[in-house]
Amino acid sequence: MAFNIDWVSWIGTIAAIGLALVAAFVAVLLVHLIAALVGRSAPWVAELSRRVRTPWAVVVAIVAVWIACAISLPGWLDWWPGISRLFLIATIITGAWLLAALASFGFEKLMAQDDGTATGAQARRRRTQLVVIHRLSLVVIAVIALGAVLFTFPEMRAVGASLLASAGIASIIAGLAAQSILGNLIAGIQIAFTDAIRVGDIVVVEGEWGRIGEINLSYVVVYIWDERRLVLPCSYFTTTPFETWTRRSDQVLGTVYMDLDWRVPMDAVRAKFTQIIEASDAWDRRDSSVRVTGSQGGFVTVRFVISAKDAGDQWTLRCAVREQMMTWLQQEHPEALPNTRVLMESSER
Repeated sequence: MAFNIDWVSWIGTIAAIGLALVAAFVAVLLVHLIAALVGRSAPWVAELSRRVRTPWAVVVAIVAVWIACAISLPGWLDWWPGISRLFLIATIITGAWLLAALASFGFEKLMAQDDGTATGAQARRRRTQLVVIHRLSLVVIAVIALGAVLFTFPEMRAVGASLLASAGIASIIAGLAAQSILGNLIAGIQIAFTDAIRVGDIVVVEGEWGRIGEINLSYVVVYIWDERRLVLPCSYFTTTPFETWTRRSDQVLGTVYMDLDWRVPMDAVRAKFTQIIEASDAWDRRDSSVRVTGSQGGFVTVRFVISAKDAGDQWTLRCAVREQMMTWLQQEHPEALPNTRVLMESSER
């Protein structure tokens, strides 16, 4: 028994849409099965398939329904150009979604690969550059998609052509944007490729000690040691002096100052200091010293210098030296603790 379907009817339209959705489902399923087979020897293919499955399915479904409507009754109606434009806009938006998912997957794989092959400053530099390029690529995809959507309207095409033809108006718009949004965007790209700061660097900004936690296209987030977050525009790091502890290396020197009495036994202090740092895993054995660096106000200032492989170990070692030296002086050499002397003179009457 043969069925004759009049495609230029609402029943034909429903049938065409149904067949299109079935075809879209088969196409998505076929791609998924192929990716699963290839993924047995290349796991990243299966992972990529999982990441883009939803946007890919949405794109295929929209295009399938669009074609089904174009060849059935809606394609013959007066209002079809408006509906067709909506389908085009939906395809552009979902296509941008799919492209962004592909770009995110690629950059995440690159960052994961670098995490295993680079260490220290080199790893932070590569990660920072990849993060900034990743976010910049997403912005570019979004801008291109928005421009494509706007240019689906004839009126916007005319406006765009006139703006591009007018160099004066374009330069004014660029100048105004460069003062704020574009200025920070350029600063973010400059930070990534001039190696001024990197994700994970230890810095002192605005009197706060912290670690660079995030570098975005327009702002940088500094993770303060007490779990506060300091958010600064990217232009801050290109126009304002700041202190960095990990520019070339994580290695850092630390100092401990103690005001002690003039009777402090320096030879015994040096021996105890050496004992403390040699017993600590935080000391990297690069440098250490004990010096008297001041003698004012009835006290002598003793400076302990210690080296560590990074800021965290340096902080731990400084605290250990300060606490253990204080306890040792209290127990073994109380005469070395700060004393205030008062000379009393008797007057004869």
